[in-house]
Amino acid sequence: MEFITPILIVGVIGLLAGVILAVASIVMAVPKDEKAEALEEVLPGANCGACGYSGCPGYATAMSKGEAQPGLCSPGGPAVAQKCAEILGAGDVEMEIKAALVRCMGSYDNTTDKMVYDGMEGCNAAMLLAGGSSSCLAGCMGLGDCVRACEYGAVEVCNGVARIDPALCKACGKCVSACPKGLITLTPVKKQAVVRCHNCDKGKAVMDVCKVGCISCTKCVKTCPEGAIAMVDGCAAVDPHKCTGCGQCAEACPRHVITMMEA
Repeated sequence: MEFITPILIVGVIGLLAGVILAVASIVMAVPKDEKAEALEEVLPGANCGACGYSGCPGYATAMSKGEAQPGLCSPGGPAVAQKCAEILGAGDVEMEIKAALVRCMGSYDNTTDKMVYDGMEGCNAAMLLAGGSSSCLAGCMGLGDCVRACEYGAVEVCNGVARIDPALCKACGKCVSACPKGLITLTPVKKQAVVRCHNCDKGKAVMDVCKVGCISCTKCVKTCPEGAIAMVDGCAAVDPHKCTGCGQCAEACPRHVITMMEA
């Protein structure tokens, strides 16, 4: 008997604890959002944050609550946007297709390195040494942080400068975050002019380090019939929503740093 009593006491305590936990799990259970779960299953699961939310679960929850619209998932593209719209009963959705763009043409043909960098492989590491290896402080160093960040094989380094294939790019924005110089931006995929330079120095300083960098001559600004180009901190910038892709600015640019992007 002296063994049975403790066993019974422990058993009763365990039974009571189990009943309490079962009741608590029912009372305190968080209701499932079936719509959010369905939306999350449709999303690609990249968790890149390009939509502006904390990954796919956060975006799915926001859509379910009516706080976000379908069509913000760049990696998913129009197909995912349409599926999300169907789940939400929102009808057809128009989505602006974007791709990453490297605002630099500083290849080995156009600029030089100011030193031989022999350190840890990577742009962020090289930046710790006198602002990087390129003679242009705003230029691409070609050490591949953006290449390693891209999960879609859309980025490669060619002749010392990063280049992005719009056909492969999903506009997830990971290469944008990886670039320590802020050279990569997301832009709509359409027929438009793009300025492939990010150097905001004055003309002579730019010419001393690069054959094609923007020298703030403003010829493109004066040429554009749509008023789509403005000087931002001394460097030309094109508003993609105003640009009609006429190409006049590209023809007028004496440095040939403005190129045309096709849809």
